[in-house]
Amino acid sequence: MNIVIAAIGKARSGPEQALFDTYAGRLPWKIDVKELEIKKELAADVRRAREGELLLGAIPDGARVIALDERGKNEGSAAFAARLGRWRDDGVRAVAFVIGGADGLDEPVRKRADLVLSLGAMTWPHLLVRGLLAEQLYRAHSILSGHPYHRA
Repeated sequence: MNIVIAAIGKARSGPEQALFDTYAGRLPWKIDVKELEIKKELAADVRRAREGELLLGAIPDGARVIALDERGKNEGSAAFAARLGRWRDDGVRAVAFVIGGADGLDEPVRKRADLVLSLGAMTWPHLLVRGLLAEQLYRAHSILSGHPYHRA
């Protein structure tokens, strides 16, 4: 299964990128990070809409889409792993995760998503979300493969 992470903003070298690299490097699944940016200053609603268009354009055809949004569903690691396992077993070739910018996701992005998922009620820096997501993907793979990393 291929994983696409479509994210607003460019990662810089630093602890956030190191965290992402640590967990992404442990996965057998291919991860393709598509970093998207809008350079000019725009009003928040206009910028969010434009970012939404870029995010939707980065989703591969036929991919299942998970939008990461604070208003999304809270799902435990085991349930998340089970969902990915079902999709894998059903022959889903790609899962795309979308991470919005500072003003969140535009409504068409949330509507396109097969799942709107929250990483918790707290607000996380967008670059840190990539590392949190990579860790949860690694945890899901560990659960699915019976590896003892996840001890719930």
